[in-house]
Amino acid sequence: MTASSRQQQPQPPVPGARILVVEARFYDDLADELLRGARAAITQAEGVAEVFTVDGALEIPATMAILLDRAEAAGTPYDAAVALGCVIRGETGHYEIVAGESARALMDLSVARRFPLGNGILTVENDAQARARARVDEMNKGGGAADAALAVLRIKRSLVTGF
Repeated sequence: MTASSRQQQPQPPVPGARILVVEARFYDDLADELLRGARAAITQAEGVAEVFTVDGALEIPATMAILLDRAEAAGTPYDAAVALGCVIRGETGHYEIVAGESARALMDLSVARRFPLGNGILTVENDAQARARARVDEMNKGGGAADAALAVLRIKRSLVTGF
């Protein structure tokens, strides 16, 4: 599936939506591409991305929870969030722990807070799969994660405001 085939029809904008993006930079080149896709999707939706960086995928959920709490306490809550990173299978069981626990923690965070969150942490077998999924001109999973968070945000807003 290419980035263009993933788009069905234009979605309504979400002007001024504050989108928290927490990215793991363990693989810098992949992170750059995932972030490029996410930023483009957020900009297209007329939202604003605020990006924070951590070392690896396991640090994303806790960092996201801390930043959500801080923004809420400051009276400037985020409207949605996007997690970006990559976990490539290695020779040990560490892959299953990182992939499963980061996904579980993000889902727990999203459901507990009833909060729109797109999971763009790639879980792949090898570098070639990671590159194909990260590239904006191929699978654009960074853009897809942002689009997923924005889709849930649109639903949430429609229930509150009749959007």
